[in-house]
Amino acid sequence: MLTYTTYSEAGGVGKTTLASNLADAHAQHGRDVLAIDLDPQNGSLTYLLGVDTPREDGDADNIARHLIDRPKGDFHELVEETAYGFDLVPSHNMLENLGDLLGRAESMAEDLGEEFDRWDRLREVLLDAGIPDEYDTIVVDPPATAGPHLYNAIAATRSLVIPLEPTGKGMQSIEGLRDVVQGFEDTVGVTVGVLAVVPNGVGRTADQQRYLERIRELGYDAPVAIGERASLFEGCWDAQRTAFSYVDEVRDRKRDHEMETLEQLHTLARHLEEVSA
Repeated sequence: MLTYTTYSEAGGVGKTTLASNLADAHAQHGRDVLAIDLDPQNGSLTYLLGVDTPREDGDADNIARHLIDRPKGDFHELVEETAYGFDLVPSHNMLENLGDLLGRAESMAEDLGEEFDRWDRLREVLLDAGIPDEYDTIVVDPPATAGPHLYNAIAATRSLVIPLEPTGKGMQSIEGLRDVVQGFEDTVGVTVGVLAVVPNGVGRTADQQRYLERIRELGYDAPVAIGERASLFEGCWDAQRTAFSYVDEVRDRKRDHEMETLEQLHTLARHLEEVSA
């Protein structure tokens, strides 16, 4: 089974864009895919995919309620079919207060003599619902900041796919990645693997090419390096579509460099599938 969290220390490097397009590519490869949106921001995976859900309705059942063991229905009722052949558990505004909610739920469980691990709730919820028996691929997209959303995602998937801007700042995050991963392992109590680093916005400057070499010297897989595609990916957000759908249904003509990018996304998805085999 393939499970991973898209993670980046910095915002704006294409984390959610990558999650949506990898989920689409996996589905095109015939896999049963579930994407889980743990990001409470409005510009989240749910928004990008154009999935309309009652995220502002505090009475509606949602992923946060299940994480604190206060569901209003079966977990499967949260799952939405997307237009891209994969399923989505959408975000909800209640996720904004997930840290406080988990803390209260943990305190109540302790008072009752019950087990409750605030960092392991997503994994437990998925197992209780039988999700691993229904899907062979799970992609979780949490916010970039460290906290309960990210820790639950990592504890559930135990693997990371990391988009990176090949800049000095981006390289600093890669140089310190082993310490970051060790910190995750210490917090959630599991071994965490890095399945791939995905350079994004790569140009042909000598500095950027040197950064790519350094990523591989550090021992990380970087199966593809995606060029500067601001027009394509910004168009995806404007149209609320994956890149595959945007190129196929919105673009008036096929552009060679964009078709190359779609093939790179397929290559990356296949690499991840092979790693998990």
